[in-house]
Amino acid sequence: MFKKIIIPSLAFLGMSLMAFYTAKLENQAMVVEKEMDNTVYQSPVVLELFTSQGCSSCPPADVLLDKVKKEYPDEVFALSYHVDYWNYIGWEDPFSKSVYTKKQRDYNRKFQYRSNYTPQLVVNGKEHFVGSNRSKLYGKIGSYKQEKSENSLQLLRNESSGKQVSFDFEVQGSTENRLLRAVLVLDERTTSVKRGENRNRTLKNSNIVVAEKYIALDADEGTGNITIPKLVSQNDKLTLILLIEKDNLNITAAAKTPIGA
Repeated sequence: MFKKIIIPSLAFLGMSLMAFYTAKLENQAMVVEKEMDNTVYQSPVVLELFTSQGCSSCPPADVLLDKVKKEYPDEVFALSYHVDYWNYIGWEDPFSKSVYTKKQRDYNRKFQYRSNYTPQLVVNGKEHFVGSNRSKLYGKIGSYKQEKSENSLQLLRNESSGKQVSFDFEVQGSTENRLLRAVLVLDERTTSVKRGENRNRTLKNSNIVVAEKYIALDADEGTGNITIPKLVSQNDKLTLILLIEKDNLNITAAAKTPIGA
């Protein structure tokens, strides 16, 4: 009689212990997963300058952006977007695109700012100010270098074949509500401006965005490609920059590498 009672009791005890340890392991897994979701990474410093060869106030901002990029080659990601709304005064900026004007408008709608202006500098998609403001720019670089971010991004491979650049990437952190932005940046180009506010001046533009492409992020790793435009010559220096952009336009990660044209 005693054996009949004790055996079911032991079986019940074993099942209870198994359930307890299973629940404990599941809770530990949830904690680890939560900790991984909350992992923070070093914040990038992405500087997007909206500029134009037709704007007399822009050259100082162009020079300043290139200066800080050279001083902070690893931390700073410098992008110059040439807008097209200055073209009407007689000089058509060869790097200007209406899509860059729209990008600037999207930022200013986010910032609840009434209109586009040049030179406008946007930092990490989060705030803006006049791009020639040296003290403010250096202050923002210093503060953003100390911040943490939700993502990290690695460029694993890039290949240039003809007029196409292909690449592999890996993302750490959540990819929800985020896009990958691939950008081709021309290192430098000199232009003799014949008309407009900068007429009879020779301008040296740097960090010129010549191509851009958005890629959906449906996994933490993937491949992509972007086309090199015709205005890029074989002697030009190009940089591929990848950005992680949230749906609110905040930039959470960046990576870059030089490529052959």
